[in-house]
Amino acid sequence: MKKIIETSNAPKPIGPYSQAVMTGNTLYTSGQIAIDPVNGELITDEIKAETRRVMENLKAVLAAAEMTFENVIKSSIFISDMKDFAEINVIYGSYFDENNAPARETVQVAVLPKNVNVEISMIAVK
Repeated sequence: MKKIIETSNAPKPIGPYSQAVMTGNTLYTSGQIAIDPVNGELITDEIKAETRRVMENLKAVLAAAEMTFENVIKSSIFISDMKDFAEINVIYGSYFDENNAPARETVQVAVLPKNVNVEISMIAVK
């Protein structure tokens, strides 16, 4: 059975999807982009700030499921320009213990929703 996870501390979905779905002990988050949940504004002018907002949105979704980044077993990172990888990686990495980091892939894509530069989704287990 699945349970929809929802929090006002992360942006509301901009389409027909949930912020996250829990099934058993496994949480599947939808991709998060850098929308500020307080004012609905996009943060895209600086890649580190944009990535930080994405990670904070994911942190809020994890918290709504009573989890933290320690529960994350897999991340998927989609970026519009591989030249931003190093800066994204610095911010992303600051949220994880390097000795317990999840599996991950990073893929450059042609276009992301709302023309953002980075989108990240995660799978976590209690």
